[in-house]
Amino acid sequence: MAQNRNYQKESDAIIEGVLREGKTPSLLLHACCAPCSSYCLEYLSDYFSITLYYYNPNIGSEEEYRHRCAEAQRLVNSLPVKNPIHFMEGKYEPERYYEAVSGLEQEPEGGRRCEVCFRLRLSEAAKAAGEGNFDYFTTTLSISPLKNAQLLNEIGKELSEEYGVDYFYSDFKKKGGYQRSIELSREYDLYRQNFCGCIFSKRDALQKAKEEIH
Repeated sequence: MAQNRNYQKESDAIIEGVLREGKTPSLLLHACCAPCSSYCLEYLSDYFSITLYYYNPNIGSEEEYRHRCAEAQRLVNSLPVKNPIHFMEGKYEPERYYEAVSGLEQEPEGGRRCEVCFRLRLSEAAKAAGEGNFDYFTTTLSISPLKNAQLLNEIGKELSEEYGVDYFYSDFKKKGGYQRSIELSREYDLYRQNFCGCIFSKRDALQKAKEEIH
């Protein structure tokens, strides 16, 4: 992995290029949830024609999956934006996720299981971007302080080469992005969760809460 890259500066450089060209490129933005999408959409929608792509087979229960999906759609319909935002839902295929992470169930949060999950979701985003002839694709995942932005961008670069779609390098937590997502979540009364979505992160969140009580 490349070390010490400032991905926020790389985002800014891409946007500067877009402004020089005077065009509105298309961007497929993979969404993990509405709260994480909020700032990303606010930040990017002035410069890109965005399709928010909801693909999250890692989410443990279908009820949770549907709730998060509905919130992402509600956000798209609520945000005041310069360029229209479209919504696209991928397939809910949890069996694919469990097959991918088989053997990694006891990995700690942020370990190898998460890397496999990132790659699975970003692969589908890159594939959808290629099939839709998008100019760029990226993911909201880097807005989380708990997610490895360097790893996400490295995976994005690999998939960019594989599917022939430019990757929008990002570290959305920078420039107050994560804090802004919290503010927007309050403003739009978005459903926020204390685990990423998979049964393993939920298990760890419950364990942490139990330890804090004791």
